[in-house]
Amino acid sequence: MSNPQSLIEKIRALPAERINEVEDFVDFIASRVSERALSDSAAAASSPAFAKIWNNPEDDAYDAI
Repeated sequence: MSNPQSLIEKIRALPAERINEVEDFVDFIASRVSERALSDSAAAASSPAFAKIWNNPEDDAYDAI
């Protein structure tokens, strides 16, 4: 894993337009992390409600698939 200070130095050495690209990419990665956390939270919140529907003897055959 790279040292954060080393990364900062590499970014500082870039031309201004490339620094903007790096910032856009970092924002993109941060938004994906945020979206994943939101999606995981929604799945966890809905799991008990779906468990009542999915966990039944009639559907046990599908669990083996």
